[in-house]
Amino acid sequence: MPATIRFTGDDKDMTLDELAAFVKAARQAGVPGDNPVRADLSMSGKIKHVEVLLDDDAS
Repeated sequence: MPATIRFTGDDKDMTLDELAAFVKAARQAGVPGDNPVRADLSMSGKIKHVEVLLDDDAS
């Protein structure tokens, strides 16, 4: 399985601050800016967790 950075909200859903921390961590890890971000959403459309591959994501 490829290496990823994955963030999950402290509560049920992610906050804007948690999403910003995810982006900051991904940038600091050198994740290419054009890599797609994958997310799982709740039934109401709120973000439960996000992840991005550390290397180039050609998929």
